[in-house]
Amino acid sequence: MNDTPADDGPPEDGPEGETPIQRALRLKKAALDSKPKPPRGGRFQREQAAAHQSSSKSKPWMGR
Repeated sequence: MNDTPADDGPPEDGPEGETPIQRALRLKKAALDSKPKPPRGGRFQREQAAAHQSSSKSKPWMGR
């Protein structure tokens, strides 16, 4: 007459023999992957690249 699932059952769709820490890490990664991510290569990145290029022109001794 117990309607709740047992805690000692296998973890939800995890591999066999998965430790609780591995399960927590897998669930954490899944939660982070489901969040929306900011666009990459936007205005901020272009401004940063332009700032790095312009300052390097005045320092010829700083070769890449």
